[in-house]
Amino acid sequence: MKTFADRWFYSGLIRLHILHHAVEGPVFGFGIIEELARHGYRVSPGALYPLLHSMEKMGYLRSVEERSGRWSRRIYRATPLGQSTLQDAKQKVRELFAELFEKELAMSDSRRKRRSAGA
Repeated sequence: MKTFADRWFYSGLIRLHILHHAVEGPVFGFGIIEELARHGYRVSPGALYPLLHSMEKMGYLRSVEERSGRWSRRIYRATPLGQSTLQDAKQKVRELFAELFEKELAMSDSRRKRRSAGA
């Protein structure tokens, strides 16, 4: 079971995930909840919407309300600040990924070289 501390720790990854999809195209709350669930994050509307609102308040996202008949939904898109922040974050994630998996990648590469040399 995930604790509050786990949720707090992963919240930065969730924000990056949201920003990534908002750069790719317009997103909405329930769609993001479903997308995050596909990656193992269980985020309730009560947690997601304040997160989206804070990302908008900080200038990373911009939203508009779309109406269709009797229902409406708020659609979020990345702002230029959100886009540049994501580009910066991608570099940081690449660096972190390299450090986190440096040994595993080196071992995998070594095994692959041994197999191809023995073939």
